[in-house]
Amino acid sequence: MTSEPKNFSLSAARGAKKDEFYTQLSDIERELKHYREHFQGKVVYCNCDDPRVSNFFHYFSFNFEKLELKKLVTTCYKNQHVDLFSLNDSEEAIYLEYEGNKCGNMVPDPNEIGIKPLRGDGDFRSEESIELLKQADIVVTNPPFSLFREFLAQLVEYDKKFLIIGNMNALKYKEVFPLIRENRLWYGPSIHSGDREFGVPDDYPLTAVGSRVDDNGRKYIKVKGVRWFTNLDYPERHEDLVLYMSYDPSAYPKYANFDAIEVGKTSDIPIDYEGMMGVPISFLDKYNPSQFEILGTGLELAQPMSLFARKGTYTQGGPCFYLDNGDGSYRRTYERLVIRKRHSS
Repeated sequence: MTSEPKNFSLSAARGAKKDEFYTQLSDIERELKHYREHFQGKVVYCNCDDPRVSNFFHYFSFNFEKLELKKLVTTCYKNQHVDLFSLNDSEEAIYLEYEGNKCGNMVPDPNEIGIKPLRGDGDFRSEESIELLKQADIVVTNPPFSLFREFLAQLVEYDKKFLIIGNMNALKYKEVFPLIRENRLWYGPSIHSGDREFGVPDDYPLTAVGSRVDDNGRKYIKVKGVRWFTNLDYPERHEDLVLYMSYDPSAYPKYANFDAIEVGKTSDIPIDYEGMMGVPISFLDKYNPSQFEILGTGLELAQPMSLFARKGTYTQGGPCFYLDNGDGSYRRTYERLVIRKRHSS
């Protein structure tokens, strides 16, 4: 019998088509502090955000002057009432434009925010939303989990800067990994491990362990494997990973079906090995593109085990790296990135 999961995965969200997760303000603040120099004079577009519940709208509207933004634009998917701060629903989709405080009270009042109707439903793929996207400099939002690939592809197509939330395993997507390998996409600095709590709509079923309802009746769930994805640079990304381990062939076995060594933990990367290494995907949390080169994944690079071993000596499955057990059998590894050092540390 399998035990009940302790939290909620983004893959489960995709399966249930439960995509409406509200990012906590504290998580937004921890991440955005690394990028403030990028926002001066820029148009920020939050294109998956209902301002009634969106902490992205809250963060950028209340920090508009501090960030020296030019404009904040927010679109919402057809359930936004004209009263920004109500909890009523409407079938009319709208978009908002905010150009800073005009009343002198340094608070974004409703009468300072331009509220304009949309002809369509406010979907980020609609012609209206795309026209707003074209006018934006930076997109910051939490896109629908089930549409992450499509959402990212749109940002790349229109050559936008962005900061978005997704599952760390999204790097396996054929639309995503080439961007990481080509240094056009990377993880943000504020989330490296642990679960993150998201708000969910009132009708969301709270079935996972770790779900809760606060004193005001708002629902929350914990989600595992969350990362920020961005193409905005930040200083920490260029700090070298400090290496301590020395290479020992007995401690770093080679794969049976690819010429690289197995490194089970990022902290165990040897300081004195210049060849190819298989490392966990969590390596990306520490990745410095000046220190390491990403060559590919096990899904791409692993050769068929049928070329190296008899049938029945290894567990069959999708492409991946195998290690020799020393008794004529082989074991599959977890998903691996293949990296190589660019210079000696």
